[in-house]
Amino acid sequence: MEGMPTSYPVPPTSDQADDYHGTLIADPYRPLEDADAPATRAWIEAENELTESLLAAVAGRGAIRSRLAQLWDVARSGVPWRRGDRWFQLRNTGLQNQDVLWTSDRPGAEGRVLLDPNVLNDAGTTTLSSISVSESGRLVAIATSEAGSDWQTWRVLRADDGTELPDRIPWSKFAGAAWTHDEAGFVYGRFPEPAPGDAFDAPNLGMQLRYHRLGSDPADDPIVYERPDHDDWGFEPEVSEDGDLMVITVWRGTDPETRIHVVDLRGYAGDGPLEVRPLLDAADAEYELVATVGRTLYLRTNLDAPNRRLVGVDADDPAAALREVIAEGPDALERVTLVGGRFAAVTLHDAHSRLALFELDGTPVGPVEIPGTGTIDATAGRRGDETLYLGLDQFTAPKRVLAVRIADGRVAVLPDEGLPWDPDAFVTEEVFPVSADGTRFPLFLVRRRDVEPNGDVPTILYGYGGFSIAVGPRFKPEWLAWMERGGLLAVASLRGGSEYGTAWHDAGRLANKQNVFDDFAAALRWLAGSGWTRPARIGITGRSNGGLLVGATLTQHPELLGAAVPEVGVMDMLRFHRFTIGWGWTSDYGNPDDPEQFAWVLGYSPLHRIRPGTAYPPTLVTTADHDDRVVPGHSFKFAAALQAAQAGEAPVLIRVDTDAGHGAGKPVSKLIAERADVLAFLESALGET
Repeated sequence: MEGMPTSYPVPPTSDQADDYHGTLIADPYRPLEDADAPATRAWIEAENELTESLLAAVAGRGAIRSRLAQLWDVARSGVPWRRGDRWFQLRNTGLQNQDVLWTSDRPGAEGRVLLDPNVLNDAGTTTLSSISVSESGRLVAIATSEAGSDWQTWRVLRADDGTELPDRIPWSKFAGAAWTHDEAGFVYGRFPEPAPGDAFDAPNLGMQLRYHRLGSDPADDPIVYERPDHDDWGFEPEVSEDGDLMVITVWRGTDPETRIHVVDLRGYAGDGPLEVRPLLDAADAEYELVATVGRTLYLRTNLDAPNRRLVGVDADDPAAALREVIAEGPDALERVTLVGGRFAAVTLHDAHSRLALFELDGTPVGPVEIPGTGTIDATAGRRGDETLYLGLDQFTAPKRVLAVRIADGRVAVLPDEGLPWDPDAFVTEEVFPVSADGTRFPLFLVRRRDVEPNGDVPTILYGYGGFSIAVGPRFKPEWLAWMERGGLLAVASLRGGSEYGTAWHDAGRLANKQNVFDDFAAALRWLAGSGWTRPARIGITGRSNGGLLVGATLTQHPELLGAAVPEVGVMDMLRFHRFTIGWGWTSDYGNPDDPEQFAWVLGYSPLHRIRPGTAYPPTLVTTADHDDRVVPGHSFKFAAALQAAQAGEAPVLIRVDTDAGHGAGKPVSKLIAERADVLAFLESALGET
């Protein structure tokens, strides 16, 4: 990419400084936290104009965008699921901005459209963010979100003819909906209505479970459960298949510990508070509901099992001991589904998925052979079904839907329309670099089959490393386009994720967070010494917590890379907990209000690690003006500070998307434009592939 601009837009500044436990820290770009202030809007517009002028000059940008449109234009489907005699599935013909909800009488049948969000908004920014179908399959509650916001509004449709009922239930977030079996209504999670103009900045405290009776005014929906004594608790309601029990999973932000509360729904008419009984209330481990059979709850837990196990517990006896069903194994237990009277268990082996079947009492049936190395990212099936449906993601092909016959483990691939490229033209391998403290971690290398190591292959290194989220094989059209053009893709499975269970997560959070950045730096060093590439030809990318990863690596080791793209990142580790749901991330990062934990986060906070007079590599920061999860002020302040500190000739740019949020539900048209800009930037910064 051409040299640094002669000047950058001038951001609004102040003389703000804050005292953190006796340490005074300046925050000159504090005004940029107000994304709607006229001075901030003017700065955003000027920065976008600068970024566009430089990216428009990249010779391959048009070709990249055209190819991305072709790669995206592939029909794709989600995993089908059943309620009553009706099947439901999300589908996209390829370039539809949003996935469409279809219904049919059997899996694989064409069926008909139930709700197409693309017709709800000309800009394509309305997305289906949550779906709950009544037990009979006749009624569907659908939550929609606008412009990438986490806020949801529920609506209800009749599945037989698509008729939309007049019900509109706003101010829901971070919770699904659970129908009572009389189908008179459903329980859902919502927050108190923010004051006018405060929706973007609402603190996400005080969640309530409410019951909505169809046809009633949502303003009158009774609160059936809340905990004002714990206003940071959230609730996820689920109703058992027989309709007798509601199980409420209680969570606090991203804490890895949860609680399980239960409700006997027999005789409940939705006209008063639920009688909620704590069942597992010690918050001593993670408990995830798998299924309810009679009065027995089956839960995936890491209690006394870092790799997780499956247990059963009597819903009517809070003093009952947990009964082990599937014991902890050598691989992390990532997902369990009860289908056809058997448990289907997904485990992670060196960051890719394996599948095995177990009887209801935990007796092993055997492994199921899955075609290729991939990630099982979704499963669907019920106790009375004969088939488990799952989604298999791979680096070189979009998600395929597989059907596993539970009786014998036989696997079939649901028909699709084929691909306009050959996945076999690419090679995936896995290597294991060693981090600074001697820890071995997985690194996937993916390339076109004819690309060989020559010490100069342009490379994208991607990572995340946090919140117990595993990173393994997944398909991204921009990654395929990069590989088609001769580049190497490297995807790191870092500490902080769930790849090797709870211990792996714990090794990358709180006081151990620096391990994540050390792992990423070790991946950079491995790549540079592997014969594949060299530092100047490596670009690092990551989103959200992965944006923090990129920002921390850029500021700690600018010499190890040739370009950086931190996207929607958490960059100000001293103030992240003061915006929207940021308080909920202290379980991974620590709390800067605590003196000891303040020292942890200050040590790696990307905004505060920037050093004036340093030559930083080309950097493209991306964010969105309506991101109400990681607010854009993080990226605004980081970009402004990095521009001011840059002593080298490389550009520091920021790309601010409008009418968009954290990423979920972003229209395909916006995704193509954004990913084309990122690839064009990387190709220019690292040298043509």
